[in-house]
Amino acid sequence: MTDVAINQGIPADTLISQYANSPTLITLINAFDESVNPEDDLDTFYEFVWNIATAQGFGLDIWGRIVGIGRTVTFPSQEPNFGFEEAYTEPTADAGPQPFGSAPMFGGTLTSSTYTLTDDAYRTLILCKAMSNISDGSAPSLNRLLLNLFAGRGRCYVNDLGDMQMRLTFEFFLQPFERAILTQSGVIPRPAGVQLFIAELPFPHTFGFAEMGTASAAPFGQGSFFNGVIDATS
Repeated sequence: MTDVAINQGIPADTLISQYANSPTLITLINAFDESVNPEDDLDTFYEFVWNIATAQGFGLDIWGRIVGIGRTVTFPSQEPNFGFEEAYTEPTADAGPQPFGSAPMFGGTLTSSTYTLTDDAYRTLILCKAMSNISDGSAPSLNRLLLNLFAGRGRCYVNDLGDMQMRLTFEFFLQPFERAILTQSGVIPRPAGVQLFIAELPFPHTFGFAEMGTASAAPFGQGSFFNGVIDATS
């Protein structure tokens, strides 16, 4: 019998019983295990690539290719232009309408910018795309997807408008890259032949009347007009 003990773990699982009493072989395996132990690398691979909850960088890029969603989105740039107070919103305070002497008139041409999502935003988008891949396209399923994608932002939901039309309603301001995700990424499944619209109703910043309730709409001089819906069918 040998006095040399095999290291537990992968070495012990590797060594077959007929060599269990070979001190030379056990010493070689132990030395190799201590020099080239893959356990740390396997743990790192699991954390950075395999586990979607902790994956980072290239690991998330791999998941993105698996579910079919990219990390970059393109959206129209919001360059500051002259405008009036009624068009002011907090999210567009620096890039939206500006007062006299602060920005030029709108030139009629919109430029575009490419935005690379951070790991946390991309992880959420990947999970939502994975959910959309197995979604049945029903309103409850789409509502769950929206709540995951915009968790903690406010109310958002699907409206069935009839006549082969549906609308995504958001009761808060969307960032430009979020509109790009909704209109370009394909993360929101749309039944075949159904026209999709997006509406932003950022209560209580939208002008309305008393019939809507004091907690919903803003009175004269305190809210901007609803600026319509976006056709996101394409």
